[in-house]
Amino acid sequence: MSVTMTRAEGVTVFTLSSDPQSVCPPLCQILKGLCYSPTCCSVSQHLRRVQGSSQSVLGAMHIMVGLLNIGLGVILLCSGVGPWWEIAYTGFPFWLGGLFILFGIMSIVSEKRPSPCLAIINVILNLAGVAFAIAAIALYSINLSNMWLWWSCERDNYDYGYYRHTTAASSPGEEYMKEKCFEGQELVLMLLRSMNAVLIVLSVLELCLVISSAVLGIKSLCGSEKGEKKETGDPELCSPLLKEVTNK
Repeated sequence: MSVTMTRAEGVTVFTLSSDPQSVCPPLCQILKGLCYSPTCCSVSQHLRRVQGSSQSVLGAMHIMVGLLNIGLGVILLCSGVGPWWEIAYTGFPFWLGGLFILFGIMSIVSEKRPSPCLAIINVILNLAGVAFAIAAIALYSINLSNMWLWWSCERDNYDYGYYRHTTAASSPGEEYMKEKCFEGQELVLMLLRSMNAVLIVLSVLELCLVISSAVLGIKSLCGSEKGEKKETGDPELCSPLLKEVTNK
């Protein structure tokens, strides 16, 4: 499939010639032709100037957030904190972290090779990343509200509402060890809750990053189109208004 593009004042016309022998449907042929079009895949120097180095900075922060999601998610999974099955079965810290890393890589690639096609893909991925970042905030908030430790220190007295089960008195040494056990349990639970809170903060940061990257990509594309219009404008508009007259 070949793609040709014709521009007029305020109008852009794409002419697509399909391949009748191809097994791909026409829509796939159109997308393939647009992706392999020199107009879309060629590096735009004006887009490079407009975009600057902001996408690389945002991409590095995307990757950092993704790696922290995976690392802290492994700690929460191995700690046996409840409800651990939500992390074990769904694995949301890992695939969310992988998606955040993908967003970061795409942001860096779109800056290193600033073609319109890559810039558009980067904007689409970051717009989808807004939904994933909001989902991450919701999932980590649910996990924080339902967090507890499965292991206990086996108190002598267990109070279930109005029913109390009492066992034989323990020695002072056992009471001291149980008290230290409960202190350690509270400390571990506080650390795990802090990790979960850090993940919520990182998800909020990721939400800001995807919004910033998408807005920056849209501004770069709009600025690139305006720059191309100025560069390919009417040459008569660029002619000097005053001409030098020589006296003979």
